[in-house]
Amino acid sequence: MSDVTVPNKASTIILVREKAAGGFEVLMTRRPQELQFLGGYSVFPGGGMEAADYCDRMLSRCLGLSPAEAQQRLGGDMSQDIALGHWVAAVRELFEETGIHFFVHHDHADVNSNTYERLAEKRQELSEGRLNLPELLESERLFCDLSRLTYLFHRITPEKYKVRFDTRFYLAPMPANQCSLVSSEEVAESLWLTPDVALDHSQSGTLLMMPPTIIALRTLAEHNSWDTLRARFCLI
Repeated sequence: MSDVTVPNKASTIILVREKAAGGFEVLMTRRPQELQFLGGYSVFPGGGMEAADYCDRMLSRCLGLSPAEAQQRLGGDMSQDIALGHWVAAVRELFEETGIHFFVHHDHADVNSNTYERLAEKRQELSEGRLNLPELLESERLFCDLSRLTYLFHRITPEKYKVRFDTRFYLAPMPANQCSLVSSEEVAESLWLTPDVALDHSQSGTLLMMPPTIIALRTLAEHNSWDTLRARFCLI
């Protein structure tokens, strides 16, 4: 009997925005075809948790959610710092892959245009591992606003796979006055789609998707308007 791979802790974030006529869209990214893992697949921004996501320096740069609250919402037997690290990993991966961020000043004020430009320059350093998130936030005197994320569900890759993830899925509204990158180091293309259209593309084979992605889209497709979605998931 072969050994079962221990799943890596990971986080995925589903970004949503209102569209005309009261509907809503989700942000999906297509992974470059040449990537060994899920090359060519359409996914939500996300990835593995890093040690810097739950270190003391990072925990001190978080607003809107305490480690105890994160632990209570996720359940299970994980420590409080690891629990909060799942939220941080979702925010970091979103920024690395799409340039969209949930960074604020200590009083929750949004960043100004000059800071946006510096963050854009530092995003690539973060993505390439030359800078970690707490270092970036400290250098700009910013904090990570975790109150904007709503926890959705938990999925673990089946044991038959060699690459496995223990993933927490989150939902968050698109921040005002921001836009996603068209592409980045791990993204060949960014797409805004309604859940129904995304599911149609999956069924036809136009977009390749993994089962957890389809499950999330089906969950969101149950809500026929932006207002019902916001009310159901208490989106800020």
